[in-house]
Amino acid sequence: MKTIFEELIKEWFERELPEIKEREINLEKYINWKVKKIIPIIGFRRVGKTFLLFSLAKKVGKENTIYINFEDERIPRKGLSFQDFYQALKETAGEKKVILLLDEIQEIPNWNRWLRTLNDISNYFIFVSGSSSKLSSKEIPTELRGRTLTINLYPLSFKEFLSFKGKDPEKIPKSSILKELKEYLKFGGLPEVVLSEEGKKYLLLDEYFSTFITRDVFERYNIKNKEVMRALIRILFNSTYITISRLHKTLKSLNLRIGKNTLANYLFYLSQTFLIDFVEIISPSIKNTLQAPRKVYFVDNFLISKYSSKFSENYGRLMENIVFLELKRRQNKNPLLEIFYWRNYQQREVDFVIKEGLKVKQLIQVCYDISDIETKERESKALVKASDLLKCKNLICITWDYEDEEEIKGRKIKFLPLWKWLLEK
Repeated sequence: MKTIFEELIKEWFERELPEIKEREINLEKYINWKVKKIIPIIGFRRVGKTFLLFSLAKKVGKENTIYINFEDERIPRKGLSFQDFYQALKETAGEKKVILLLDEIQEIPNWNRWLRTLNDISNYFIFVSGSSSKLSSKEIPTELRGRTLTINLYPLSFKEFLSFKGKDPEKIPKSSILKELKEYLKFGGLPEVVLSEEGKKYLLLDEYFSTFITRDVFERYNIKNKEVMRALIRILFNSTYITISRLHKTLKSLNLRIGKNTLANYLFYLSQTFLIDFVEIISPSIKNTLQAPRKVYFVDNFLISKYSSKFSENYGRLMENIVFLELKRRQNKNPLLEIFYWRNYQQREVDFVIKEGLKVKQLIQVCYDISDIETKERESKALVKASDLLKCKNLICITWDYEDEEEIKGRKIKFLPLWKWLLEK
């Protein structure tokens, strides 16, 4: 009698790979048989992790890979035998070198031991993917420390968005690129949503979000107070800054009772599933950093457009979220980069402070409409003030379509359209 793993491996070799659109991340460069690392690919549900694995299989030859989806309903959650899995691999590949593509393996018991044992076998190179940060370098279990190299996958970048739609960013006219950018700003970069007709986009997002809430939040973290969690998510969709105390008061005003420790755990769970991310204030005082409000960002703009009543038509907020996501992609390429915001006692603020090591490398302001004199003066003053305090002269203001370089109080500020900043090499 064949085991479930033998059946799944057999199906893998019999199935046709779907049509695959290339992403900017090239997994081939991570393959090094001499210094083997497990490569986790982590990110929000439906950002394209599985298709990235399929893309690798296509490049290296499907016959040199074995793909298993551990969310397959036929795989039991209890009584799983590593020996059955290993035997199925041996019977299929023998002593041949094989690249294992393991989807959502963190869902099974003792997954970390499975990975360590497989990685110690010389003829297996392992890529794993998952929608939980259990696989991230920060959360990886002790048994796997030093054995992994994590890739954070985000929704499509603007360059990938254009490519998926068959448009060449080098050749597209400016009028068209602004039209595409407005669509990207509103509907985000989840691959299947990008490729769908507008009427279907909302249905797809509702399906994604419903599955996310049920499987990645309620079931994974065994949430008892579902009403509070749903309310918290709605509040976050309409928030720019958060503190535990402020959220606690808001929930209390809605007659929803929750302890502050539980509330902190709920926020942690939502960040672990990649729905939200936080940016802290930059300060020489650790106490100030921990006590100051954190800015909250979402994994995709369509979530804000669809589920936020406050920001759905706020292009400034949507632009800022897009800039944050692009900064996170750049952080992927340079893990030494850190992202903060700056604010002083006069409430002047700079949206993003980019730090590398001990040095502040760049200050970034995001402003949709810079044509208003008061707005331009406010944004510029904040940049100049932060520049003096943080000893940084690389100042940029990302706008919708205004481009110039101006000297203000002895500081050069570069005004750059969002589309140019997103497409710069």
